[in-house]
Amino acid sequence: MAALSYVLLLAVVAFAVPLAISLRERVKAEVRTQALAQADLVAASAADTLRPTTRASLLNLARISSVSVRGRVLIVDTRGIVLADSAGPGELGRSYKSRPEIQTALRGRQVQLERASRTLGRQILATAVPIIHDRRVAGAVRVTQSVAAVNDAVRRAQLGLALIAVIVLALGLLAGAVIARQIAQPLRRLEDVARRVANGDLDARAPLRGSREQQSLAASFNEMTDRIARLVLAQRRFVADASHQLRTPLTGLRLRLDGVRAMGLDPARDAEVNAALVEVDRLARTVDELLVLSRGGERHLVGSALDLAELAASAVERWRTLARTNGMLLRHQHTGGSSTVWAARTDVERALDILIENAVHYSPHGSSITVISEPGRVEVRDRGPGIEADEREAVFDRFRRGRAGLAGPPGNGLGLAIARELIRGWGGEVTLDDRPGGGCTAIVSLPEPPESSHGLPVVNPPVDTLAP
Repeated sequence: MAALSYVLLLAVVAFAVPLAISLRERVKAEVRTQALAQADLVAASAADTLRPTTRASLLNLARISSVSVRGRVLIVDTRGIVLADSAGPGELGRSYKSRPEIQTALRGRQVQLERASRTLGRQILATAVPIIHDRRVAGAVRVTQSVAAVNDAVRRAQLGLALIAVIVLALGLLAGAVIARQIAQPLRRLEDVARRVANGDLDARAPLRGSREQQSLAASFNEMTDRIARLVLAQRRFVADASHQLRTPLTGLRLRLDGVRAMGLDPARDAEVNAALVEVDRLARTVDELLVLSRGGERHLVGSALDLAELAASAVERWRTLARTNGMLLRHQHTGGSSTVWAARTDVERALDILIENAVHYSPHGSSITVISEPGRVEVRDRGPGIEADEREAVFDRFRRGRAGLAGPPGNGLGLAIARELIRGWGGEVTLDDRPGGGCTAIVSLPEPPESSHGLPVVNPPVDTLAP
């Protein structure tokens, strides 16, 4: 719209400025031509009425002509004596032979010039023509007009043109706004649908409205969305089916290993069987976590107002025994203030369990783990090896473990990815930072309850957790 305004303004200026210059010259030329024509008309009418007995007729002729030209009309005889003056009788009988335009007219030539008037104290446009009677110069007619009045007439014409230009510009902008709205409205609708698709609503479709080109664009967008929806659905089904298919043989394999261990093998073989059981359990956890991720975009959990401090304290109680077994002190601190957030309880509990479990697994014997609840956030602070700055985002990728993780206890690299996906589903975030004095701080932040909910449950939007 702004570009259209600039183009329209440039077009109006490019058209109006030359026209204004041309109009100024035309108005000046028209004023001069009118003055000369009126002077000729008065001279022709006064040729037979220069006798003293007809001076009333001359005065009437001068007054009528002065109204037409908006100036002063003067009629003189061959000696330059004033016979009639539209300005009044004050100058009658006075000689005007010294005036340059009168001198030229009495010589039989027309003249039109601009000069300064000592009597009036301003610039005037003087037009004088001879009065011809019986082929002889019998007198002269002079028409004087104020140059300022002529310029005023020019300015009035230019102001009229400027007003027309403003009206044209306003009408053009109004028409442009209407046209731009007709063009932009379908594009805005398409943008809204694209934003919904980007947020995971793969059922959103663009309405086929607007011009033929806009309808074609909307149709192409809908085809693309249909293809994406089919691909995402196929991907989710594949992961879900593969996970389900893996659970059965893994259960059977574990039962067989338990049976072998129950047979009473020698210590070396028994150690190998135990190691195999550990790997089977790890693979089973990986399958379970893949199932969580594959169903992430299809979950429609009900949100509610949660006390984040209570959830943090409950998570600490769940993991206190394991922490004590590993020789660690796990404690909870609440800094005060409202800690009410909006989310699904199961999602927040799962995310907190993942972060506290990581802290317990990576912290050294004899260290302390502190879970601090603040308004809108929970921090899990450990004394483990920490995470390098260049890895703090990479470790949230699936199956990605940092350098400290590779040297630590076994894992599959899905925990942090799941925690972030669950919390982001409610408009929150999970981040990692250094802990002063050594270690890592995992931070969970969640939004406050929406004012529009009025205590009613809200369903979280589907989140495409399989997006790369």
